[in-house]
Amino acid sequence: MASNNVKKRYWVFILYPESAPTNWRDILQETGLQCAISPLHDKDLDPTGEPKKAHYHVICCYSGPTTYNSVKGLTESLCAPIPQPLEQVRGMYRYFTHMDNPEKFQYPESEITTINGFSILDFTEKTRSEVLKIRRDVQSLIRDADITEFSDLLDLISDSDDLDRYDVVTSHPFLFVNYISSRRHRFEGKSTRPGANAMAPEGADR
Repeated sequence: MASNNVKKRYWVFILYPESAPTNWRDILQETGLQCAISPLHDKDLDPTGEPKKAHYHVICCYSGPTTYNSVKGLTESLCAPIPQPLEQVRGMYRYFTHMDNPEKFQYPESEITTINGFSILDFTEKTRSEVLKIRRDVQSLIRDADITEFSDLLDLISDSDDLDRYDVVTSHPFLFVNYISSRRHRFEGKSTRPGANAMAPEGADR
């Protein structure tokens, strides 16, 4: 349990839908707080292998350090257990899907919901390995979709609502502009390279 005099900007709590008010999302919306809500964790198991009660994890972000008692007032209005101070928003966000816990059920990231403009991009810097992986994914996307214009790549990623890819591509446009241009010129050159017709079979049009 957090001490009553603890003050933190970021807090997390568990919410059980069976005991929460039916309008609990509206209550969170009306606070004005930026919040992230996990997928419904309805496939978690306790150490003995028994199913845990279905629940959500909720991150709440305050504009400044906020006392435990203030946050507890919010969780009580939601009939939720006591809140816990949160040091790393990113780590908790990853726990929403058990991303770093392969032994646990993997929940889809697409089922994470946000309130009042919460964006995980505001709370994290990608590691070098994460950026490299996204670059490789985008390179594969360009190749598989046969993209020949940078604008088409931006449109495709924007329409997919993949903010991580969009962030990496717009942060490193030179790399992708040149890769797309190189692919386009290579394919254009196949039909116009010097000596191409000289290799045509006898009798073929020249």
